Amino acid sequence: MAEKHIDEISGVETTGHEWDGIRELNNPMPRWWVWTFYVTIVWAIGYTIAFPAWPLISDATSGLLGWSSRANVAVELADARQAQASLLTQVVEMPLDDILADPQLSQFAISGGAAAFRVNCVQCHGSGAAGSPGYPNLNDDDWIWGGSAQDIFDTIAHGVRHPGEDDTRFAEMPAFADILSSEEIRQVSAYVVSLTATPAKPEIIEPGKEVFAANCASCHGEDARGDREFGAPNLADAIWLYGGDEASVVAQVRAPKHGVMPSWLGRLGEPTVKQLAIFVHSLGGGE
Repeated sequence: MAEKHIDEISGVETTGHEWDGIRELNNPMPRWWVWTFYVTIVWAIGYTIAFPAWPLISDATSGLLGWSSRANVAVELADARQAQASLLTQVVEMPLDDILADPQLSQFAISGGAAAFRVNCVQCHGSGAAGSPGYPNLNDDDWIWGGSAQDIFDTIAHGVRHPGEDDTRFAEMPAFADILSSEEIRQVSAYVVSLTATPAKPEIIEPGKEVFAANCASCHGEDARGDREFGAPNLADAIWLYGGDEASVVAQVRAPKHGVMPSWLGRLGEPTVKQLAIFVHSLGGGE
């Protein structure tokens, strides 16, 4: 049997391991640390017996205590729904203006509407509701169909040009390529652009104004500020759905684009649509 090596300086036995003349001391771990380690082993064994721990083929050991994180979450969700039940009942039963007048109920509706917006509306209107070409900005105060809470509710509930929805918002600008000459389209487009900017040919603004009065004023109004009864947008506020440069205006007059917004009442239910309406109204542009 090999003689044990004792380190000369410390007087501690070495393990027999040596690297480049350096020997490893065989210092035992402190007793308190060893006993703590043993306790953790016992604790781990007890934990795996008491709680779900070991995976099986299609399940896992349930533990003697029968604890389940899923069951806990289900209980918490049930409690949350119960706490919200009275508020949701008030949202359904109260008019929108009364909800807005109640700070607690209004905040509840805004929070619920924000959550519904993130799931159903950001795909078109953007995460900040600022919209994009063809999709309206919901933060400004430019509303084609009205910006009151009730107006917004009606638009969300029934959609815009939604097929099969009898109460959907509906307005359709005719394709003036079949009605006006190319020159008249350029003239009326120059006039529309002149309401907020300077067109390429200012000299055709006046003829364009006459074309506008004869063909467009019946919907957009003599001052071109739109008419919500017809869903005709305001052309004098520098807010454009399909672009405000002259080429975009010419294209829209010639062959207009008509967006479609789904009807959400049947999909989401009245409580959620009401909350969405109040959330959109709260963004800053609501009237």
